[in-house]
Amino acid sequence: MQTAEDILQGKPNRRMVSIDADQSVAAAVQKMIDANIGAILIENKGDLIGIWTERDLLHLVGRSESDPRNSRIGDHMASPLHCAAHDTPVEQLEEMFLGLFIRHILIRKQNSYIGLLSIGDALRASLLEKDRRIKKLNSIASWQYYENWGWDRKK
Repeated sequence: MQTAEDILQGKPNRRMVSIDADQSVAAAVQKMIDANIGAILIENKGDLIGIWTERDLLHLVGRSESDPRNSRIGDHMASPLHCAAHDTPVEQLEEMFLGLFIRHILIRKQNSYIGLLSIGDALRASLLEKDRRIKKLNSIASWQYYENWGWDRKK
C-alpha cells in the first residue's frame, strides 16, 4: 500500500514553493506561473502559515474592490494548514481530503515538511494501485484457470 512519501517520490515536481505573507497577490501569481503550480505556501519568518491557490485567485478577482497588485497575500490565504505524516496510507489521505473538504495536505517527516500533496495526487495513486491489484487478480484467476478446474467429470 502506498504512503504519502511514496506518492511524493512519484511526482515529477516535488519542490515546495512558498512566498512571504507580506508579498502582493500579483507576486504570488507570478511565482506560481514561473513554477507551473496551482498552489503556493505562505510563510512568515520561515514558518509555513497558510496556502493560497488558483481557486483563491478567482474569488479575489471576483470582488471588485480587490487589486492583486496591492493586496497582501497573507490577507487572502487559507489557514491553518492540514498535515499528515509521511507514512500515512493513501486510503487515509483520501479520507482526510474528503472529510476535511480540502484539496492540499502538507506532508511531514520527523520535524520537517517534505512536500505538498493535492487531492489529485492521492486519487491518481489510489487508482493506479487499484489497477495494479486488478491486473494481479486477473493474472491469477484467468479463464484458463476456471476451464481446467474440476471439469474432468464424466457425463
